[in-house]
Amino acid sequence: MHTGIRGVPVRKIELSRLGRRIRRARKLLDLSQESFAAQCGLDRSYLGGVERGDRNVTFGVLCTICDGLRCDIAAVTKGIPQL
Repeated sequence: MHTGIRGVPVRKIELSRLGRRIRRARKLLDLSQESFAAQCGLDRSYLGGVERGDRNVTFGVLCTICDGLRCDIAAVTKGIPQL
C-alpha cells in the first residue's frame, strides 16, 4: 500500500479529494446533504461518507452523483489520482 502525507494511504487522500469536490459542487447548487442524497436515491449518511472520503464509491454511484450535480465525471475526477 502506497502512503502519502504523514503516512496516510494514497487511496484515502484521493477519496478525500473526490469527496471535497462533490461537497463543493453540491453546496454551489445550494443543496443540503439530505435533499441531495434523496434526489440521488442515496442514504444521507452514505453521501456523508462519500464527501468525507470514507466511502470508495462505485462507478454507478459516481454517475448518479454527477447526474445530480449536473456535471460529467471528468469535472469531479480531473487530476485524481494525482500523478
